[in-house]
Amino acid sequence: MEIIGKTSIDFIGKRKIAFVISGIIALIGIIGIIQIGRGAANMGIDFSGGTAVQLKFAQPVSLEQARSALARHNLKEANLQEIREGNKLLIKVGKATIAVGKVADTIEEVFKKEFPGNSFVVESSTEIGPSIGDKLRKDTLVAIAISLLGIIIYIAWRFDFKFGIGATVATLHDVLAMIAVFFVLNKEVNLLFITAVLTIAGYSLTDTVVVFDRIRENLHKDLKGALSGIFNKSINEVLSRTIVTSLTTFMAAVSLLFFGGEVIHDFAFALVTGIVVATYSSVFVASPIVVILEGRSEKINA
Repeated sequence: MEIIGKTSIDFIGKRKIAFVISGIIALIGIIGIIQIGRGAANMGIDFSGGTAVQLKFAQPVSLEQARSALARHNLKEANLQEIREGNKLLIKVGKATIAVGKVADTIEEVFKKEFPGNSFVVESSTEIGPSIGDKLRKDTLVAIAISLLGIIIYIAWRFDFKFGIGATVATLHDVLAMIAVFFVLNKEVNLLFITAVLTIAGYSLTDTVVVFDRIRENLHKDLKGALSGIFNKSINEVLSRTIVTSLTTFMAAVSLLFFGGEVIHDFAFALVTGIVVATYSSVFVASPIVVILEGRSEKINA
């Protein structure tokens, strides 16, 4: 299936502009990582410690009413999220508000007292201590680092070490871009977000491998050609496939974003952002990095 015909776009020639854009994004992402490592970003209870309680009411309860009720009982710092399907309310309380182990009971007592005529059931209750949250945050950064190391080893084995560097830089770029977006928008960083990051890292690698496969084929056919020309030809040849794959995956992620419910809204948003960035990086980051490492007129041992 092709949605565009034959193209001859000079992708490699536009690498300077792409690198400036990517550099700004990466810088913001690095700042975001530093803040996450310090625990200073908008950290979910998975990493900062705290309590999350999801309640299902018999009748609707507005966020304003729930927030006022909690504030009257020293829980004004609670983070509330309304789940419209089924009159549900998700309450998240940070580690510093009340000792872990008592928050869930306190929340139940508050709503029983403040809304006596509106019965509810506790659908879920999660409590994470601050020490566990700190360990999860550190283990998450280690997991991302190990995944990037695995990528460079795999690509270096399958193609060439310089290809491995290109694929790793592109994947790291995608991770930093997703962190940058969440950091700038002050969205919550939790385990679901990390799941989305690692998912997009795998998606980005797959997209990059497709481009690299075509580059390797064309390098064998045109041993004397300039690298920039071979890389541009290869990217243009798989451009339609890249667009179709990204578009179908993008539509699935957008469906989750709008129809998946409030609980996975940020997860779906991370996927949508990651798919766009991964498509961009496979064309404008991975391949130009390899060209720069090799030089325009040199041949690669693909």
